[in-house]
Amino acid sequence: MFALVVIIVIVALIFDYTNGFHDAANAIATSIATRALAPVPALAMAAVGNFVGAFLGQGVAKTVGSGIIDAPVGRVGLVLVLGALVGAICWNMITWWFGLPTSSSQALIGGLVGSAIAASAVVEWFGVVEKVVIPMILSPVVGFIGAYLLVMLLLRMFRRWTYGQAMKRFRIAQVFSAAAMSLGHGLQDAQKTMGIIVLALVVGGYQTGFDIPFWVQFAAAAAISLGTAAGGWRIMRTLGKRIVELDPLRGFSAETVASGVLYTTAFVWNAPISTTQTITGSIMGAGATRGPYAVRWRVGIDIAWAWVLTLPCAAGIAALAFFLLSLILL
Repeated sequence: MFALVVIIVIVALIFDYTNGFHDAANAIATSIATRALAPVPALAMAAVGNFVGAFLGQGVAKTVGSGIIDAPVGRVGLVLVLGALVGAICWNMITWWFGLPTSSSQALIGGLVGSAIAASAVVEWFGVVEKVVIPMILSPVVGFIGAYLLVMLLLRMFRRWTYGQAMKRFRIAQVFSAAAMSLGHGLQDAQKTMGIIVLALVVGGYQTGFDIPFWVQFAAAAAISLGTAAGGWRIMRTLGKRIVELDPLRGFSAETVASGVLYTTAFVWNAPISTTQTITGSIMGAGATRGPYAVRWRVGIDIAWAWVLTLPCAAGIAALAFFLLSLILL
């Protein structure tokens, strides 16, 4: 049992690392695209922001650990958790290879659900719908509308500025909005790995309750920040250039709205929402202020399909992983 728990902790941190480089684009793609930040300093800032953000709360971690599935205590429960992680990692790598900014959060939730079904464990479907499906739909919509409205407001407020004056000042402001996104990503995504590790500790009988030990927080924070520092250039190109061409004002608006959504859902509802979907929706909303043809909707449709497929595909891979692992470990 102890060895299996150790393996799960290691695999969970590997997932956290892949989450970092898979989602590195979330915080900094727009800042790099608008030349507000150079790539290397941007990655360094994002890594630090992810590390610090991981210590800002525990609500999301507790939702992931106790609000999605009811894993059985013992060896079967541990294999269930391991299968979920394998499913999430595999889907992350597939979508990273194709440069698709899908949700690591949904991949993890899908992995938990798929592995739980394969193990005949209880799935908290109300929690899945309330904390995953509804936010999955609402977060990019709120991001789109919020970014669109903020851009229109800023254009009206600073209409007397010349274009050069506005872009110079918002390029500076975008450094702060990118930092806010980095903190929000750490707040949201590092906690999901914490929740998985604590779930394994509870199922393995090494902890009661879902409070997050400091060593779990530190390990998850370090793993996601190292992954972010490694970069995610394939997805960064998609978010930064392929969807829409952004200027600093629109990049600032997209990041400001997206980070606001991340903080609100984490602190108010403890909901593990997708940073990827939130920033993508915000980028499209900010770009749409230039007119309907400014956004490459075809790229957006491809991304939307990847979002729709993430939960069932990660679940399917996780279910297969559980069956294969059970042959070896049970």
